[in-house]
Amino acid sequence: MLWKTAPLLALVGQVLVLENGLLRRPPMGWLAWERFRCNTDCEEDPENCISERLFMEMADRLAQDGWRDLGYTYLNIDDCWIGGRDAKGRLVPSPKRFPNGIAFLADYAHSLGLQLGIYEDLGNFTCMGFPGTTLDKVVQDAQTFAEWKVDMLKLDGCFSTPEERAKGYPMMAAALNATGRPIAFSCSWPAYEGGLPPKPLCSLRAAEGDSYAGLCLPDTQVNYSQLAEICNLWRNYDDIQDSWSSVLSVLDWFVDHQDILQPVAGPGHWNDPDMLLIGNFGLSFEQARAQMALWTVLAAPLFISTDLRTISAQNMDILQNPLMIKINQDPLGIQGRRILKEKSLIEVFLRPLDNNAYALVFFSRRTDMPYRFHCSLSQLNFTSSSLYEAQDVYTGGVISGLQTETIFTVIINPSGVVMWYLYPIGRLRTPLQ
Repeated sequence: MLWKTAPLLALVGQVLVLENGLLRRPPMGWLAWERFRCNTDCEEDPENCISERLFMEMADRLAQDGWRDLGYTYLNIDDCWIGGRDAKGRLVPSPKRFPNGIAFLADYAHSLGLQLGIYEDLGNFTCMGFPGTTLDKVVQDAQTFAEWKVDMLKLDGCFSTPEERAKGYPMMAAALNATGRPIAFSCSWPAYEGGLPPKPLCSLRAAEGDSYAGLCLPDTQVNYSQLAEICNLWRNYDDIQDSWSSVLSVLDWFVDHQDILQPVAGPGHWNDPDMLLIGNFGLSFEQARAQMALWTVLAAPLFISTDLRTISAQNMDILQNPLMIKINQDPLGIQGRRILKEKSLIEVFLRPLDNNAYALVFFSRRTDMPYRFHCSLSQLNFTSSSLYEAQDVYTGGVISGLQTETIFTVIINPSGVVMWYLYPIGRLRTPLQ
């Protein structure tokens, strides 16, 4: 079978894990899917169809409207770009919608200081029915993407079996590394296995009598740490939809499994709760600010999926908040977690940051009216004798001289957040000092 062919075994033996040195901080950029889906009708809707024109116009906006300079550098193609395969089995884009090819689009993105991401699917077809990357095409497709100068690959999992995914995702990681081009690898593997750690390839290969099964760790050690050795980021859960209920369903799943998910996130390997909906049609102003804050405290990739040509100033302010981005891109790369859940439907999330600072998100699930939440740092398990200062990430307001026992009040709007950047400013003096 294919897995035992000599070239593939050579790849696996030489590049067992990704180790590409990429995405030391959560990636930021623009992704087509949520806003533009699989619109391929360029005759009726030329401005919004999945095409070379759309991605060039979004690249222009990223470069000219401040996005790139804040860190939003990835321009990511999703499904529906593929036109088929040529006589040699190589992927080719739709000739009508991408007349100059993907390499041209990559060069255009690079000329603007951006990076190009592309999509494929580890199966017979992509989720929308275009040609997929079957196991026998993994190496060839990786080489094609490298020749096109692609910078990120998102590999979906529609129309694939658990066995194919268990073989294919490590194969693609090895194949990408073997090209010699740095290509960040975004996997959808866990999302197709119920979101929790997928079975490793070890038992499958051992059952087949594969002598290379010893390259894997034993089944007893299977966890997300193994996935982190294969992928730079991974989708864990269902596709997000343009609604507040969808945001909450993703958040709830991440909180329910935070003991598994939180420890494995870090530089080079990130949990991905899916795209930002901000700027589309399903979120209110408060909900948009909440998603941005919650995704930031989760150390999530920040992939915008809206029309950057028409986005409002209000939504740009949310997405381009410099302090928010600083927190998201914190070099420690620690994923935050929920630390408090109150009967009042107020929840508190905390993320440790560099230089002994913290991000705190006070989140209201209430739908009735603004809520006055009284708390202290000691109630949030702070025990330091330091004095703290808190800067409101959205308003810029500062509260100085917070001690751990100081009672403070935050007013949180329904479905909204108050977010603090909390940092020490000194130590309390005891009577003997």
